[in-house]
Amino acid sequence: MITKSPFFLGWGEDSKKVFLLLLIPLWGLGGYSQTLENYLQEAAKNNPELQASYAGFEAALQKAPQVSSLPDPTLTASAFGRMIETRLGAQEARFSLMQMFPWFGTLKAQKDAAVARADARFQEYINQRSIVFVEVKTRYAELYVLEKTIALKEENLKILDSYRELALSGFRSGNAPMVNVVKVDIERDAAQIEVELLTSVKKTLEAQFNLLLNREKEMEVVMVDSLVLKSNLIDETQTEDTFANHPSMVALDNEKVALTSQITAIEKDGLPQIGLGVDYSIISKRTDANPEMNGQDAIMPMLTVTLPIFRKKYRAAKKETEWMQKQVEAQKQAQKNNLQSRYEMTLYELHQAEKWMELYEKQLERVDQATKLYVSGFANNRANFEEILTMNQQKILIQTQLLEALKNGFIAQAQLEYLLFKED
Repeated sequence: MITKSPFFLGWGEDSKKVFLLLLIPLWGLGGYSQTLENYLQEAAKNNPELQASYAGFEAALQKAPQVSSLPDPTLTASAFGRMIETRLGAQEARFSLMQMFPWFGTLKAQKDAAVARADARFQEYINQRSIVFVEVKTRYAELYVLEKTIALKEENLKILDSYRELALSGFRSGNAPMVNVVKVDIERDAAQIEVELLTSVKKTLEAQFNLLLNREKEMEVVMVDSLVLKSNLIDETQTEDTFANHPSMVALDNEKVALTSQITAIEKDGLPQIGLGVDYSIISKRTDANPEMNGQDAIMPMLTVTLPIFRKKYRAAKKETEWMQKQVEAQKQAQKNNLQSRYEMTLYELHQAEKWMELYEKQLERVDQATKLYVSGFANNRANFEEILTMNQQKILIQTQLLEALKNGFIAQAQLEYLLFKED
């Protein structure tokens, strides 16, 4: 792992001042600067996918009060058109109130299942937020590298202008042909077109970045932060619990807990339900006789018990839930394998980016040395001007390759941060 911050955009002593704005610190700064963090916070607040995921969690929270409440009581009222005669008088009206009670523990099991599912939805939201963060960092890295590449190309135009003056000076002194000036003009025209095309691409990337944050696509994206690769991100020692705290894994754990509670609820739902109630009848007084308690209203307590004798539906519901448990267990193993596979590939991509960056830094130093020698040789009529242009092209190519390697390393780092999820 590299631990220094290399200055990879050198061009002799005179050009170092020009490239100071392009210097990219690579390691050892310990984290992202505030501007990128602000973009992440804005995405967490405004991204539509995250808003939808969070709304799903809030909706799941409302399930627990629904399933843990007693069923509504029933009230029955009857009025008799023709009075039904009793010993104490005619019945004028009858009211029945009944409340059913599920078997002991049924409501608690249903509530536990609903709460566990709500926890699973919350973990899915956390996972979605981490995915959005990776997308924001990826787009930020692409924009950053594109902006630095445009700056490189614009600086190259200035360098080509200086080479044109060098070629003209050689022609005027009779030491070089005019074709050297033409060759510089050809390269400069191509470089100018590259700058224009890259500027057009930048507008597209800015629009994508803004839409990711749910902003107006025309808004300016301020690129202030440098890309930083952390030196202490990777823990080479892995255990079985490396991905245990990943939100996608925790969501499946919660789903399994919910299914276990659901099985308990199904078992208890297959037990009798008890209903307690009261029956109240309004009795009118008899006029043809006067028995004891004449016209007294009748109050009768009631007890109802359901008889769940049709067991097939309960057995099927329990079997269905058990198969769903096996499904979740298989999904959990598949997700763990997927995370492990992505971790191995992302780790390779990060190491690969580091190796390429080391190589490009060394190559730039040597290209600078060679360019100085060619310029000095041309001034003394000992070198071909074509070789100076070739070395300049080589340097621009290596500089852009170094930026690309930095971008790839930063994106790989963002992926690793997602895979090695740690609660803030």
